[in-house]
Amino acid sequence: MNHVERFRAVMDFKSVDRLPRWEWAMWWDRTIENWKQQGLPNELDTVFDIHEYFGLDPYQQFWFSTTDDTICAVQHHVEGPVSNMDDYLRLRPKLFPDHGRAIESMRPWSSRQAAGNAVVWITLEGYFWFPRTLMGFTKLSLAFYDQPELLHQINQDLTDYNLRILEQVEKACVPTFATVAEDMSYNNGPMLSEQHFDEFIAPYYRRIVPRLREMDIIPLVDTDGDVTKMVPWLMREGIRGALPLERQAGVDGMELRRQYPKFCMIGHFDKMVMDRGEQAVRDEFERLVPLMRSGGFIPSVDHQTPPHVTMNQYHDYLRLLKEYT
Repeated sequence: MNHVERFRAVMDFKSVDRLPRWEWAMWWDRTIENWKQQGLPNELDTVFDIHEYFGLDPYQQFWFSTTDDTICAVQHHVEGPVSNMDDYLRLRPKLFPDHGRAIESMRPWSSRQAAGNAVVWITLEGYFWFPRTLMGFTKLSLAFYDQPELLHQINQDLTDYNLRILEQVEKACVPTFATVAEDMSYNNGPMLSEQHFDEFIAPYYRRIVPRLREMDIIPLVDTDGDVTKMVPWLMREGIRGALPLERQAGVDGMELRRQYPKFCMIGHFDKMVMDRGEQAVRDEFERLVPLMRSGGFIPSVDHQTPPHVTMNQYHDYLRLLKEYT
């Protein structure tokens, strides 16, 4: 099987020759800096170059930011500049950048994907992520009650933008899958109620998800922490799966599989065992074996390899990843 066939088969709960081998979130800057002091070649400029260096399967991500025309880490965990509709309307002309250059750069990857030599995925910013980027968590939480019209305006604009992005992308390269960046759960569960999800998130998924599926793009949600309570909310809006299933938040992938047999999952390997020796890493893979056998699951570090993991330890992880997949 080629890479695209393998990814689609796993997500469709079909048999495969092996599981994909992939670190979906790549690596922290500090991790890469440390590894370059430990022998990682300095000429490896991008995380995708490093991905290839380690012999992982080729995946190429295109993140369509709402605030910057480059792929960047938006500071969405701090107080944002928007407090009311006037603030948002003043800021709006500076939002929703043109990603024409990035979309054009997808064309060579379209050929690679068509040949089965690489999997292309896109990330669209979502309907909890974007308002939190603008407002910060506290103001967003209050706005669910006090400023519903503001949140609907923001998310309507975001939907129009995401649909325009998809129209442009379709002409260059239809990706295999998409993640909607949300980060709307934490270690104790969702950051919003089901009622607020249904009012402020779901209506916009009902416009985006059908478009993704029309393009034959598998829709997944990226949300940290414990997604367990949120899974049925996502599924009824057509979302096929989630990542990263963080173990430190208490997520139990096999319990999710029992409750939701066709929910797709990526990640769930506890990153905190990676520096504890081969047996600890092997034990973590053994924990995941039943989930791997169940289909619809790709094991991967649950949220980036931490900086304290040495390159030698990472090579040990990769060796076992290849063995178990």
